[in-house]
Amino acid sequence: MQRPKQPPLHSSPVRRWLGHLFREWTIETWRPIAPAFAKPEPAKWSDAQVTLVWLGHATVLINVFGVTILTDPVLFPRIGIRLPGFTIGPKRLTAPALTIDELPKIDLILLSHAHFDHLDLRTLRCFHEKTRVITARATSDLLKRTRFGKITELNWGESNSVKTSAGEINVTAFPVKHWGARTQRDTHRGYNGYLIQSRTPGSRGIIFAGDTAMTNSFAELRRHGPIDLAVMSIGAYNPWIRSHCTPEQAVEMANAAGAHFIMPVHHQTFRLSFEPFREPIERFETALGKTPERIALREIGETFVLPL
Repeated sequence: MQRPKQPPLHSSPVRRWLGHLFREWTIETWRPIAPAFAKPEPAKWSDAQVTLVWLGHATVLINVFGVTILTDPVLFPRIGIRLPGFTIGPKRLTAPALTIDELPKIDLILLSHAHFDHLDLRTLRCFHEKTRVITARATSDLLKRTRFGKITELNWGESNSVKTSAGEINVTAFPVKHWGARTQRDTHRGYNGYLIQSRTPGSRGIIFAGDTAMTNSFAELRRHGPIDLAVMSIGAYNPWIRSHCTPEQAVEMANAAGAHFIMPVHHQTFRLSFEPFREPIERFETALGKTPERIALREIGETFVLPL
């Protein structure tokens, strides 16, 4: 799958975006960050269930029968280029629902790709060396200065099993329509969606799609078995439609995979595009207007428990 073409530097969307970044570093510096909608309590979760909470952006905390997973952890006030004492890049609109210190012990971190809003080195350096990491092809070199002891790169179609005292899960990387470069020149880096499957004590299937534009690859996931829930990014489509789907397209891809529930993420956290703050979730709710019970959650900090 080829990397989607990005607008040239002289194009109007790029000029607007550069102006936005300048405002983020000047005027927005003094803007307060709103609190999350709710405060989750993972210490009270049951290891006999599958529980998920949206911490903000693409960061989701998942407990699969006692195995704890964290997706694309980004938990500091800004993302971007880290310099001594400060970060150059967008500032959060909404605070993470949990801080680093409030997280439970994490067994596995899933990294979908190397973009600054998904692979945040400042956050990743906070984790213990025993935390496993699964990341995309040609991205592990970015993690050299972290404490992780075991990092596994997966290409599309490859799988890896993670065993803990609580149980075993299997993670399979699948193709999405995005791009993985962290800078303008490292276009060799991969980018993944992930299928998480639990075999013990019960069979469950969860999609973490990462970032993707509209693609037909989700239908292929049906052959792996039932999908209980799809975590789908629904924001940053205006003007980046070549690499980010609309809310309606997110629903279409989750439906193609056969997902029963859908969790919308990648909105309300950073201003990475030009659609209004509430537009993605409003369009998502409209797209599922006939089956609102399929919406796992709507706001940062909300917790969802998969029905047994």
